[in-house]
Amino acid sequence: MRARIYRPARNAMQSGTAKSKHWVLAFAPSQARKIDPLMGWTSSDDMDSQVTLRFEDRESAEAYANAHGIDYTVVEPKTRRPNIRPAGYAENFATSRRQVWTH
Repeated sequence: MRARIYRPARNAMQSGTAKSKHWVLAFAPSQARKIDPLMGWTSSDDMDSQVTLRFEDRESAEAYANAHGIDYTVVEPKTRRPNIRPAGYAENFATSRRQVWTH
């Protein structure tokens, strides 16, 4: 079995960093999916690809994989730029604004 250990990125619909602080161990699919000819659904007999395990930190995910003999690859998370500053809607109309706000 082959697995991937990564820290998930935040959802595009999220403004915060919820559900992106933990590490995930997800198994890679061992066989290709099949298409059902009647309904068009995709299916697979591989149950391991449906399993995702969550860990508090990277070291515990690696320790679990080593203890159970799972080959894994670690994907390092991308970091956010530090110069992003949250701004409010009222700042569009601030008197200290450099340029005039227009439609």
